[in-house]
Parts: sequence; C-alpha cells; structure tokens
Amino acid sequence: MVLSFNIYGMIVVKSPVVVISIFVWLGFVCAISFMEAWLKFRAPGITLPLGLSIGRIVFSALNRVEWVLSIAIMINLLFFGDGFFRLKNVAYFIPLAILVIQTLWLLPALDARAQLYIDGATVPPSKIHFYYVGMEVVKVLSLVIMGISLFNRKV
Repeated sequence: MVLSFNIYGMIVVKSPVVVISIFVWLGFVCAISFMEAWLKFRAPGITLPLGLSIGRIVFSALNRVEWVLSIAIMINLLFFGDGFFRLKNVAYFIPLAILVIQTLWLLPALDARAQLYIDGATVPPSKIHFYYVGMEVVKVLSLVIMGISLFNRKV
C-alpha cells in the first residue's frame, strides 16, 4: 500500500501501517518511560511501594503494547515491504532486540527488585535502571530514524 500527499511536491509512504506503528510505539515509550515513570512519585500520597506497584502494572502493559506494535511492523515488513532482512531495516531490528532483552531479562529483574522494596526488604544498589533507561534512549532514537526514513520525498 502506498500513501502519498502533496506538500510542496509528493511525499510517498510505502507502508503506512509501519509508519503509524512506529510513531505510536515511540509515543508510548516516551510518555511512559520518560514521563510517567518518575512523575507518579511526585503525586501527593504516593509512597515508594505504591509507586513501584503502579510502575509494575504500567510497564507490563507497555511491554505488551510494544510487542503488538513490533509484530504489526514485522508482518508489514515481511509481507508488504521490499525485503525483511535489508540494511534499511536495521533501525527496526535494534528496538526489536532491545524489546527481547527487556522482556526476558530487564523487566523481570526490575519487577523482582520492586517486589523486594514493596515487601520491605533492603535492596542493594544496582545499575539495572540505568541499563533500562539507556536501552529506552537507543530504542527511541532507532524508532525516530526508521520512522523518518520511511518518508520519501519526490519533487
């Protein structure tokens, strides 16, 4: 499917589902990882255990949404794209790899740490949050690059 519209020439989008999925994914990650994650602790009456409980629910839901969007992108690249394993799709494979790492390792580890805090245990310092944030930054940059690369300007 090709979407095109006039703005001082033609802008052609070959895969509108991919473009929409990328920018929706980008919006979710930015809104939750970079805003909700720390902002909830500023609300009156939100204790650390309560904030961590909310965070566990929200990040679990975000992870599911990310998988739905990444699968929608994958299906469109496989069946409607110019080829799945192409160099231009590296910007998709990076966030996909990060999503796998987050799903299989980081989120379970963060969830376990949060549960320890909620249970009142003393939790030793860890850099796992920094890994998660770093991966989110790389994911966002990759999604922006891929999203922008899908627009071809024809004059």
